[in-house]
Amino acid sequence: MVGIKREDIQKVVETWGAKEKKDITIGIFGSHSAEDIGVSAKAAGFRTVLVCEKNRDALYTRYSPELFDNTIILDSFKDIIDPGIQDKLNRLNTIFIPNRSFSVYTGYDNIENRFRVPIYGNRFLLRAEERTATNNQYDLLRKAGIRTPKHYKRPEDIDALAIIKIQQKHNPLERAFFYAKDCEDYKMQSRKLIKQDIIDESQLKDARIEEFIIAPRFNANFQSYTLDTLGTIDFAGFEDRIQTNLMGLLNLPARDQLKIDIPIKNEEIGHHGMTMRESKKILVYDAAEKFVETCKKEYPPGIIGLFSLQGAIPEGKDGLEFVVFDVSPRIPGCPCVGPTSPEMRRLSIIHGQKIESPIDLTMLEIREALKTGQLKKIIT
Repeated sequence: MVGIKREDIQKVVETWGAKEKKDITIGIFGSHSAEDIGVSAKAAGFRTVLVCEKNRDALYTRYSPELFDNTIILDSFKDIIDPGIQDKLNRLNTIFIPNRSFSVYTGYDNIENRFRVPIYGNRFLLRAEERTATNNQYDLLRKAGIRTPKHYKRPEDIDALAIIKIQQKHNPLERAFFYAKDCEDYKMQSRKLIKQDIIDESQLKDARIEEFIIAPRFNANFQSYTLDTLGTIDFAGFEDRIQTNLMGLLNLPARDQLKIDIPIKNEEIGHHGMTMRESKKILVYDAAEKFVETCKKEYPPGIIGLFSLQGAIPEGKDGLEFVVFDVSPRIPGCPCVGPTSPEMRRLSIIHGQKIESPIDLTMLEIREALKTGQLKKIIT
């Protein structure tokens, strides 16, 4: 396939002659973070278009119809690639906001080669989220000089508690994690999950085996700007994931946990907000700056929009350090950050307007680009 050229997408935006917010439509993929995007887009004064799969649209079309000016219902999410659907989006002057569901259900090949709708963000960086991709998130973290957990290349190398990250067999959106203290434990746990039909044996060869960091977890959410007038990055706040059925098991006393022999699932079901001691927040700022600079070199024009560095804060040789074990190079899907993060007040002062959600920062850059005639700078 011939990849989409950024210049061709920029030409599409130039033909719009957009000068006002009513001339732009924000495209929203009906899953993951669609409500958040809809709220921020409408609050910023933009039109919206929701693209959703049939029988998955009730949350949006029945309970929040005011958030979406236009709705496109598809038989399958992948039908978004249909030329007729793309024509509808382009006639609406759509700037599409990518989220995790968009990446998974549409597919990277389709996004990079067939989706000819302007995207706010770097469509070519989305694939780096996959651990098996060339020049993936781990490569970027290494090149940025950011500490990551020790990587075990083979089960035989496991010499401490490890976490094994593998794709769930029946859910393309979620990964299945399990834990092992050594090679024998790895074999026992993996056999059990294969038998329970949670993972596929053929995917074990692509599993990521890394040391389990015994430390509090912090997902640090940032906005990366392309327009110099807005700065480089804004920190939006911390959160952590609520996972099933792991959280339910952790609510039990240890002696009762040992009585239950069921597969542990790290499937995300919710989020909760967090804060960090002020003197240590510079750790995550430093990591974010390094990561942004590396992405500019490796995936020009780099990160556009929201991203998340998911990690933990253990004690290192020189004190506390930020160890990153996962990256979301697109809207992280963290609806609790707006209501729970004290950073919203700080950002409201910095930008001279009320910031209530991280996605408000995305809308801020789109609005500024429209105002200054620089829309083509923020899209790929």
